Amino acid sequence: MNNRGERYVLCCCSVILTLNSLSSYIIYLFFRCSHSSTAQLLAHFVSDDRRSQFKKGIDADESRRRRTETTISLRKSKKDEGIAKRRARVVAPTMMMMTADDVPSSSSAPVVHGDSKLEKVYTTRDIPSLMQQLHEIQQSGVMDGDRLRNIAQGFRKIMSVEDNPPVRDVLNSGALPFLIQMLSLTDKPLVQFEAAWALTNIASTDKTATIVHAGAVPPLVQLLASASADVREQSAWCLGNIAGDSTALRDVVLASNAMQPLILNIMKPESTSLFTNCVWALSNFCRGKPQPAISQVQSAILAIVNILKGDNEDAKVDALWALSYISDGKEEHIDAVLECDVAPLLVEILGKESKMLTPALRTVGNIVTGSDKQTQAMLNANLLHKMQFLLNHERRVIKKEACWVLSNIAAGTEQQIGSVLGKYGCMAQVAEMAEHATWEVRKEAIWVVSNIATGGNKFHIQSVVECGAIDALCSVMDINDTKMLLVALDALECILRVGQDLGKDYCSFVDECDGLEKLELLQEHQSDDVYKKAVEIIETYFGCEDGAEDENLAPALNGNTYAFGISHKQVDESFEEECPASGSQPFAIYNFAAV
Repeated sequence: MNNRGERYVLCCCSVILTLNSLSSYIIYLFFRCSHSSTAQLLAHFVSDDRRSQFKKGIDADESRRRRTETTISLRKSKKDEGIAKRRARVVAPTMMMMTADDVPSSSSAPVVHGDSKLEKVYTTRDIPSLMQQLHEIQQSGVMDGDRLRNIAQGFRKIMSVEDNPPVRDVLNSGALPFLIQMLSLTDKPLVQFEAAWALTNIASTDKTATIVHAGAVPPLVQLLASASADVREQSAWCLGNIAGDSTALRDVVLASNAMQPLILNIMKPESTSLFTNCVWALSNFCRGKPQPAISQVQSAILAIVNILKGDNEDAKVDALWALSYISDGKEEHIDAVLECDVAPLLVEILGKESKMLTPALRTVGNIVTGSDKQTQAMLNANLLHKMQFLLNHERRVIKKEACWVLSNIAAGTEQQIGSVLGKYGCMAQVAEMAEHATWEVRKEAIWVVSNIATGGNKFHIQSVVECGAIDALCSVMDINDTKMLLVALDALECILRVGQDLGKDYCSFVDECDGLEKLELLQEHQSDDVYKKAVEIIETYFGCEDGAEDENLAPALNGNTYAFGISHKQVDESFEEECPASGSQPFAIYNFAAV
């Protein structure tokens, strides 16, 4: 740069630093001067350094999203899923077991039976006596079945109270090893039953790991093959509680080969009670993350399909939850589910109201997060024919899950995107939900719109705009959710680009629903990604045409002075009509030559 240029730059800097009263318009004109080196230096002092690079707000891999337990509150719904553990029964399962002493009491008063015999009420005060009897039997070496049964029953009744069962007192007494040893008395099924029942009560509390570490799982698994159906059922119940406690304990149960004998009881149940409890235990065997290896649960899928073909609705609900756990994982898990031809059964359930609706829809949602081929399997089963019913459902959780399903279908092939757009006006309803539903549902609906806009062809985008996509996207541009803002901005950018290619004035659509104003406000957003994306959209699609603002913006040399601005005629006829200068700084000529 020559001396004159350096002096010019210094003079310009001096003006900006000292003349605070200059109007913003004069500074703006100065920045747009034709001396590029000067403009760059001045911009260094006043421009926002956030205007650097723009990058895509949402990674393309996120268009097909998998549910995670930490981010999807749906998975926490105990009303729909049921609890992981069940308290043990309060009465014995069959008349074979029913004697006066068999009916536990949760109250402090004795219960009077038909024969007027008063039932023994056990409390923690009876623990020393029960332990003394156990030691006497141990010392004598005589396994008195009736006496052992009464002892096990006593411990079971002590822990059968609903609120704060005194499990710790029983464990501290040293009774646990004796109860576990009773499970091995194969010639005394009544003793085994009572011992398993007592252990089930312990497993329904936060002391589950204690009985596992004491070695209860292997004998419980062996009891799944007991000649007594009641013993098998109680053992399944206890193992279900253990598996439902944590993934670590679930894996202990699976590693003990409990799945196959459990499935055998499901396929050939001796009673309805045995059947339903084993199916519930099966759901806990499949539950939790990290998931069990597919080799450990694959054999359960065929049993689940058979359950779904039956007529026991309670068992179907638990079976569907098990299927949702299995399918919520890698593509190999989804393949294992689809290979059992379960898709038509799931779609059939989605067409009507029942307790099975939520777990069935959850399973379908998991499947469509898989590959395009796996998604197509559900479409081939006429899944989209059920979406209108699901989107109109009164329950928010069903609407949300239905939008989740559509969003993942819309993340597939162009043919699959076309299927979503072509069925029964679903997209118009989704766009309306994206604008007016509760926020949980709106988020999922916005994902549907975004996936179509970012993954569809120009005809898909034109179609989704006609369904109200622009209004839906603009409606969320003032929400406090950075992730969803980026999703909406990416979708809007794709729509505007296609509109420009097709000669469609989509920019006016954005402006009409206050989208441009919201975009301008997003330039002040705390997220750099949101800021940059908003700036990029504004400058690309809403900026002035090239050259429109460049005319007469460079300072003109007038003798020894530089004149800023435009001619008086231009000010009078154009600028002042829109921006009257009354009360503002007058345009002036500054003399730098004297510096």
